[in-house]
Amino acid sequence: MTPNSSDDTIAKGKTTAIVAYLTIVGAIIAIFMNSEPKNEFARFHTRQAFGLHLMFHGFALFSSVWYNQYALFGLYLCYFILWIYGFLGVLGNKKQLVPALGPYFQKWFTFIS
Repeated sequence: MTPNSSDDTIAKGKTTAIVAYLTIVGAIIAIFMNSEPKNEFARFHTRQAFGLHLMFHGFALFSSVWYNQYALFGLYLCYFILWIYGFLGVLGNKKQLVPALGPYFQKWFTFIS
């Protein structure tokens, strides 16, 4: 019995997808890891992870100017929950969008291919 091409695609792209969620540097490394050969599963999760990391760093920079302890706590909590959601998607071999922002990440980061 031959393996399903979808299962094969997931297996080949899983390492790159995991690296993407590690840090923003990991997401940039994953972009280059997926440059050749291109993998749909890795591309999907690299876009999700890159968007999450970029969102977190952007809001952290913005909130550092107007320091508010509760806002920073909310930012870290939101980031952590969304990061766990995306990372569990990789581990579960699913292409699940991050709630609320996932469709935008897929649309905005089309340069990640």
